[in-house]
Amino acid sequence: MHRRGRQRFAPGNAGEKLKSTYKCDKAYDSLEELVKDPKIEAVALFTPVPDHSRHVLLCLAAGKHVLCAVPAAMTLEDCQKMIDAVKKTGLTYMMAETSHWQQFTISARKFYRAGEFGSLYFVESEYHHPGLESLFFENGQRTWRYGMAPMQYPTHCTSHLVSVSGERLTEVTCHGWGDGNPILKDNVYQNPFWNETAFFKTSRGNSMRVAVWWRGAQPGGERARFYGDKMSFYYRGAQPGADAVKVHSHAEPVLEKDAGGFSRFAQSVEHFEEVKWWQTDLLPAPLRHASGHEGSHCFITHEFITAVLQQRKPAVDIYEAVAYTAPGIVAHQSALKGGELLKVPQFDAKV
Repeated sequence: MHRRGRQRFAPGNAGEKLKSTYKCDKAYDSLEELVKDPKIEAVALFTPVPDHSRHVLLCLAAGKHVLCAVPAAMTLEDCQKMIDAVKKTGLTYMMAETSHWQQFTISARKFYRAGEFGSLYFVESEYHHPGLESLFFENGQRTWRYGMAPMQYPTHCTSHLVSVSGERLTEVTCHGWGDGNPILKDNVYQNPFWNETAFFKTSRGNSMRVAVWWRGAQPGGERARFYGDKMSFYYRGAQPGADAVKVHSHAEPVLEKDAGGFSRFAQSVEHFEEVKWWQTDLLPAPLRHASGHEGSHCFITHEFITAVLQQRKPAVDIYEAVAYTAPGIVAHQSALKGGELLKVPQFDAKV
């Protein structure tokens, strides 16, 4: 277990119940008050998406390391401001992207690094969350989720490729679907879409499809498929009977007949027993728990704290976070323009 930072703090408006639940030693009236405390070294921000960049900049300016929920920001301009602030302060920023540490994503990353995919030429990822309208109101007031564009929340999908191969998403065409619902006609985001589907080109000339859908007849959850010329890996989601599978091509082509009698290359299909990486030495023993979002939460906690203590870059540092986030910002602009092909600006540090 990590031995530093045992004190916990919370903004006062979290209430006494949350203070008790999370065993906070002290509460503050606001984040602005919290960051003034010199005893606090790091802040975890799980605040509304429109506040992320402002809150991150506030904490960095106050000399605090930051762990923040997804996405990194809502505009390309704010992405750049955050990069500049991290560079200026030298502090640790990490985005808490759960998909980076989902158990099947860790497996895919290991397959990629071992060369098992061969050439990984296409990845498709889906984040389907029908029923979000239940979170659109709180105490009779609209919440930040009310009418938010799907591609403003892309990171659960984009990380499935970027965190596995290291590629960047460089071009996009995106289309949206909406049904004229009053929510889509009157929201602060001026967003007319429930669902958005994007097709990206990568920095290596490969392809990715991303589907973020808020409404429709589909099971919720996150799914991904990784296609290589030697092996493909399909994760069909945490649904009953939706097993993960590996598909292998034969070293020497083997022909078979399809149902119509036409020849095709035979493939071997292997059921993949999902590895519970949270039970392994990837985590220290006290953190080996079946945490939420496919076992990712304890990985996020461990990675952030060790990055701060070891004074190193975390796995999802500011550049990685923006590489997950910015493509969705541009994809939504493409959808608003009827699917126009747009370039995705690149923010990586110049080497």
